[in-house]
Amino acid sequence: MKSQNNRWAKPVALIMVAAIVASCGTLPRVGPNKREIYEGSVQRSGDAYVVSVNDRVTRATAIQPALGFTDDFKNAGIVGSDTIRPGDTLGITVWENVDDGLLVGQGQNAAILEEVQVDGAGFIFIPYAGRVRASGNTPEAIRRVITSKLDEQTPDPQVEVRRLAGNGATVSLIGAVTGQGVYPIERPTRTLSTMLAAAGGVAIQPEIAQITVIRGEKRSKVWFQDLFKYPDFDIALRGGDRILVEEDTRSFTALGATGGQAQVQFESQTLSAIEAIAQVGGLQSNSADPTGVFIMRNEPADIANMVLGRTDLIGAQRMVYVLDLTQPNGMFMARDFSVRDDDTLYVTEAPFAQWSKVIGALTGTLGAVGSLSTASSTLSGDL
Repeated sequence: MKSQNNRWAKPVALIMVAAIVASCGTLPRVGPNKREIYEGSVQRSGDAYVVSVNDRVTRATAIQPALGFTDDFKNAGIVGSDTIRPGDTLGITVWENVDDGLLVGQGQNAAILEEVQVDGAGFIFIPYAGRVRASGNTPEAIRRVITSKLDEQTPDPQVEVRRLAGNGATVSLIGAVTGQGVYPIERPTRTLSTMLAAAGGVAIQPEIAQITVIRGEKRSKVWFQDLFKYPDFDIALRGGDRILVEEDTRSFTALGATGGQAQVQFESQTLSAIEAIAQVGGLQSNSADPTGVFIMRNEPADIANMVLGRTDLIGAQRMVYVLDLTQPNGMFMARDFSVRDDDTLYVTEAPFAQWSKVIGALTGTLGAVGSLSTASSTLSGDL
């Protein structure tokens, strides 16, 4: 009975080994291998263009989002600090050279009109002078207008106009700023950078901060760091401007034999393939294939035509860019190739990794078969 069990143990083990080898294609893995990706190319049976990255491809695909204020925003001049606006409060004093004047009572030499507020239409009301336009004028200009109107009714009036507390021109700051709120446009805060400074600065990493200014029906956006790199982006503000500070929302997806598989936010205005790999922890040293680094994206037709040297492509094209880090210039190509929003970074496993899995599966199975055979023999002996 014992010899009969031993006779069947070896064939059973061989059958199990054969079954494992036959099913090697379904062993656990992180995704498609290089052969399968190339099989999906247009040149074979798929619908994606697989392109090896070189200097020409790098130049053709080096497109990054261009942010910057339009001419309407850049050409707006600095608002004068003495310009009166709706909502401002003025103080007005009138001196008359008569004992009983229009505004000055008997025994007095001056009439003081405190807290005369500029209405929403930009006017103030002065007795005997009527409605006077204040908005858009300086205190000196308003003084001359009032003097002219009163001079027709009282001899040689002397008028003083001054701005009191309150400032009608304000802007609102919202989003990722240290101090959100409504701020007046004053002499030190008449430009975008100084207003942001007055609000405590941005509350996120400057490299990924974007500033949007909304003025009426118009809006324009700029990178925060460009305010200091390009002086013409530090625009003059206008009353009613809304300033939104937000984080860059671009991201890429990392899959395969990388240090981390996730959707990853950009950490700078521009991001190269080598930086993207580093951002997810590099390649897995025990499984990644450095000859199989792929960047997948839907490429606009004009760029796809440039990359492929064609002119007939219409609409977005599926492109798979291949980086081989083992080539003499492979690391340089990865450094120069730009990753864009919604890209997928995929790294294949090395063939050795798959063989390791096969060997591991075989070793484990043969060990189990041996254990089963031993147990069977022991049981037979007991019988």
